[in-house]
Amino acid sequence: MKIIGAIIAGGRSSRMGGREKAFLELASKPVILHVIEQFEPQVDQLVINANGDAARFSEFGLEVVPDALSSLTTPLAGLHAALVFTKKVEAKMLVTVPSDTPFLPFNLVAKLLEKALVRGAAIAASGDQEHYIIGAWKTDLLDDLDRAITSDNLFRVKDWAQRAAAQSVIWPVEPYDPFFNVNAPEDLRIAEQILGAS
Repeated sequence: MKIIGAIIAGGRSSRMGGREKAFLELASKPVILHVIEQFEPQVDQLVINANGDAARFSEFGLEVVPDALSSLTTPLAGLHAALVFTKKVEAKMLVTVPSDTPFLPFNLVAKLLEKALVRGAAIAASGDQEHYIIGAWKTDLLDDLDRAITSDNLFRVKDWAQRAAAQSVIWPVEPYDPFFNVNAPEDLRIAEQILGAS
């Protein structure tokens, strides 16, 4: 079974003063490179979902998939574009992660697939928090996602995960939360500390 991984690299990074979170430097390399190194070995093909000039990602050697829906400006647009791509390459399963989670677990895809293959969708959870964009999605869900967006005005990934009856898969938060995300300058300092301690 072919598995596509997609790094959702949209978002305005307002808490980073407009700087793109994917390119913030953590331990001398961009945050997105940490994501790629953790995630790429777990999937058959990895792509980046992003709008704008794709050339800014050229150093990573991955295909860049832009949003297919200009009407939607939330991460759900990225998930939708990645699912369209997954269907186009005739893969059965998509796994999505954001571009600002540098500590993804190496068993992420295996554990999500365990539930998603049965339920159709699964999302990661840790520390009493569900991470809706970190999920596995069967390609069969695309038609319903199209309907949800165009007919039912769905725009949040959370609402889509609930509509798809995504099963939560829980990870421990010790010694650190594997889904810690770099959202603000202080998060970058915490991430440096986590890397130093691990």
